[in-house]
Amino acid sequence: MTRLWGVERRSGVSQLQSDFERWFGGSGRARGSQPRRGSGKWLVVVAVVLALIAIASVGKGIYAEWLWFGTLGFQSVYTKILGTRVLLFVVAFLVFAALFAGNIILASRLSPRGKASDAAQPLLPFLKRVSKAAVIAVTTFFSLMFGLAAQVSWETVLRFTNGQPFGSTDPVFFRDVGFYVFTLPFLSFVRSWLLTAIIFSLIATVVVYVVSYSTQRKTFDNARPVLVHIGSLIIAIAALAAMSYWMGIWELVFSPRGAVVGAGYTDMTTQVPAQWILLFATLLLGVLVLVALVRRRVRWAGYGVGLWIVLGIVVGQIVPGLVQRLQVEPNELELETPYIEYNIAATREAFGLTRIVEQDYPAQPMPSAADIANSQLTIKNIRLWDHRPLLDTYNQIQTIRTYYDFLDIDIDRYTIDGEYRQVMLAARELSKEKLPSVAQTWLNKTLQYTHGYGIAMSPVNEVSREGGLPNLWLQDIPTIGKIPLTRPEIYYGEKTRDYVITGTNTEEFDYPVGNANAWTKYQGTGGVPIGNFFRRALYAWEFSDFNILISTQMTTDSRILYHRQVKERVNRIAPFLSLDTDPYVAILDGRLLWIVDCYTTSTRYPYSEPYNNGVNYIRNSVKAVIDAYNGTVDFYVTEPDDPILQTYAAIFPDMFQPMDAMPEGLRAHLRYPVDMFDIQASVYRTYHMQNARVFYNKEDLWAVPLEFYADREQPIQPYYIIMRLPDETKEEFLLMLPFTPNNRNNAIGWLAARCDGDNYGSLLVYRFPKDRLIYGPSQIENRIQQDTTITEQLALWSRGGSQVIRGNLLVIPVADSTLYVEGVFLQADAGGLPELKRVIVAAGDEIAMRETLDEALTAIFGTGGGVTPPVTPPPDTEVPGDVRGLIEKAQGHFDRAQEYLRQGDWAGYGTELAALEQTLAELARATQ
Repeated sequence: MTRLWGVERRSGVSQLQSDFERWFGGSGRARGSQPRRGSGKWLVVVAVVLALIAIASVGKGIYAEWLWFGTLGFQSVYTKILGTRVLLFVVAFLVFAALFAGNIILASRLSPRGKASDAAQPLLPFLKRVSKAAVIAVTTFFSLMFGLAAQVSWETVLRFTNGQPFGSTDPVFFRDVGFYVFTLPFLSFVRSWLLTAIIFSLIATVVVYVVSYSTQRKTFDNARPVLVHIGSLIIAIAALAAMSYWMGIWELVFSPRGAVVGAGYTDMTTQVPAQWILLFATLLLGVLVLVALVRRRVRWAGYGVGLWIVLGIVVGQIVPGLVQRLQVEPNELELETPYIEYNIAATREAFGLTRIVEQDYPAQPMPSAADIANSQLTIKNIRLWDHRPLLDTYNQIQTIRTYYDFLDIDIDRYTIDGEYRQVMLAARELSKEKLPSVAQTWLNKTLQYTHGYGIAMSPVNEVSREGGLPNLWLQDIPTIGKIPLTRPEIYYGEKTRDYVITGTNTEEFDYPVGNANAWTKYQGTGGVPIGNFFRRALYAWEFSDFNILISTQMTTDSRILYHRQVKERVNRIAPFLSLDTDPYVAILDGRLLWIVDCYTTSTRYPYSEPYNNGVNYIRNSVKAVIDAYNGTVDFYVTEPDDPILQTYAAIFPDMFQPMDAMPEGLRAHLRYPVDMFDIQASVYRTYHMQNARVFYNKEDLWAVPLEFYADREQPIQPYYIIMRLPDETKEEFLLMLPFTPNNRNNAIGWLAARCDGDNYGSLLVYRFPKDRLIYGPSQIENRIQQDTTITEQLALWSRGGSQVIRGNLLVIPVADSTLYVEGVFLQADAGGLPELKRVIVAAGDEIAMRETLDEALTAIFGTGGGVTPPVTPPPDTEVPGDVRGLIEKAQGHFDRAQEYLRQGDWAGYGTELAALEQTLAELARATQ
């Protein structure tokens, strides 16, 4: 390595050299000091010990994760990800080390060799040692950095090597979409990594040459080998830069320049040729630089670089900019129409909007009393309770103890007493932070208080007999109610972010019983066994908790449960999936299960308009199901045709299960996810316009209507509902959202996602007529505000020290019309218990606020609801006996129907109405 400095050590080293070595720790001794022969050995020992500790620390974490994945049956997933990361690290480390060190060694050999000056002679041994150590240290450090940078891209590499075709191509270059989603990101990763590595190598090479020449106080002599070496590196950089221009051609399918995202007129007619010109210009520049260096015409290289910069600015930026401004913008619609059509088609496909079936909806001014009577299951499932005040109510009446919490309200449906009912429910989770401070001990928090307990459930539209509170169908501890819970413990939930240990000598708190407690022992399979000393030591180190090692409460059956928060749990197993924000709990065979919707997403779908977070492709391809007791995780495929999911299935062949493997009882609780629906609805508001001219002019842009919550105006959120769709024979569970025209308040239509059975995932849009006014939610809210009876009552409550909360305004399609329903809640200003006090119903021009939904419906439809009473003939009219009997029978049915209507008994009303219809049909046949 002496050549690194461009000098040769000669015989006859002077006394100055010996003195220098003594001073700098060479073979001699420093002046006035004791021998330090062992100091170097101690430094090596310390370095080795530190390295072993670091390796053990990393290995400990890897082994702990491997054990955790093993308890869930996903070790193959972990080893595949870890193995790929290690392989990438090693390959990148070795490639960079060879490239970086190889160029340094080559530069040291090509450096001029001459006699060092007399002043530099004493430095030779020191420089020799330092140069070797420096090269090794710098190479190792940067190799580590480049290895770590490469291993982060493990997913990009696996997606490239296992990528599945989409079966569709982009409309301008005709490449399969998989090329843009899987191949281009991989090529970009390789190019950028190599480019950075060569630039670092070039810098190191130049530094070696500079040091070599400066050490000998020589001027650069244009040595040809040196110039060829540097020129070769510059050519490599030029080739990789040219590759970026080649890749930039394909990247134009994401161009934001034109009227829409995607390659537009300017891109295809000007930018594509510009990219090819710059590509060849870059390659020629590299050759020119090499020739200039070899022929010692450095100025040629400077001229070439300057010309390349000018060419890049003119051809790459100015010319396309002028074409866009002078040619395209004055004729944008005409020139961009084909590209707008490409964008519309790609965006609709990428966000699943092509699945939407559009239908016309008559939207009559208001439903009739007969429509209400014939829609009893829909009426019974109108959600009066808003999830926000209901959460407060649950937390006040059902937490039972201060150390429990309801974190979120979920909406689902169950068959209760033979009826299909929509319910709201919440899991009762443990909040250890609410234990008294004296109880915040390690034993309590880790061994004793380990789990939550049970759920609370109530129908969406009922209140208790006491009035104002939800009518609980599942309640209390132990949980009792209409659905049996045989395994109510919640070891895994939305709030379980800490670790606990089960199977110890300490009994676990199960639930409170009066002034005492019930105790239990965990019987599940969750967690990692830590029955031996080695495992306890491992996890004591992993969690920095010495108590795990020294506690005498541990047994051979002890298990440590961690990563218990359900979203974190799923994310650790499948970090390549995006997760829904709202996991929800379901009951199956007496057990509690969490369902987490998982998405495959991409930002690389050509011509698709990105959503707010940059995603321009999304599928709800997977449902993750987590057992609240055992913590087992199952991944069920809901979109088997999704190419991105097919790619992950090829990478991890043992991970996913088909939907047929999901228990039938659990499939009955699958919901179309709100996050997915919200994204699709947002995109559809613009992309329901499929005509390029209409789209360009935004002639039919839709918006989400506004509603009042409490005293604040906000956009309506998608909501679940049980109703009967037009042309369907029975009610079903749906997710829906109404729309209004942009900057207007009248209703224009609604979007629904079906959730039941084989229809799961079907999307429907019902468009309202445009030739007449159909009230939208904002207009209904304004009419409620203008109703003096309602506003006076709400103002009176507000002045009485209570807060009035106006809940969700729900648009309920009934028959060929719509019904608007809103719950009104009352809560004391000091944080009292929210109670449902009134229900507002609006239909057509009618608005009523009453204590119950039935009373409000009766107030609107109680005058006959559009039903014409039977006509009794005058007494002097001769009528056959059978006809007169039928008339009297019809009159009786009508009278009883009206009585039921006044009582708010819509079931009885519907029965009598059906009987009346049958009697009138008999009467019609008798009088023919």
